[in-house]
Amino acid sequence: MGFPETFKALADPVRREILVMLKDGKLSAGEIAGRFTMTNATISYHLAQLKKADLIREHKEKNFIYYELNISVFEEVMFWFAQFREEQPK
Repeated sequence: MGFPETFKALADPVRREILVMLKDGKLSAGEIAGRFTMTNATISYHLAQLKKADLIREHKEKNFIYYELNISVFEEVMFWFAQFREEQPK
């Protein structure tokens, strides 16, 4: 996906919180939902938006779906932001 989808996904505080949770490793949908006071359907929506932006990936293990960060997209965004840093005087 492109930057518009990425920035749209990052605009929501719940989605940003989910990303912070995933920085320490993969979590199941149930583990993610257990940390919020909202319906499973709402969490599912947020996970779908993060997947659409390619910020997270999912994989199935037995009866569980696990989510983890897609680091390559974060690196791409950070590289884009880095172009705006001022050059340090030599």
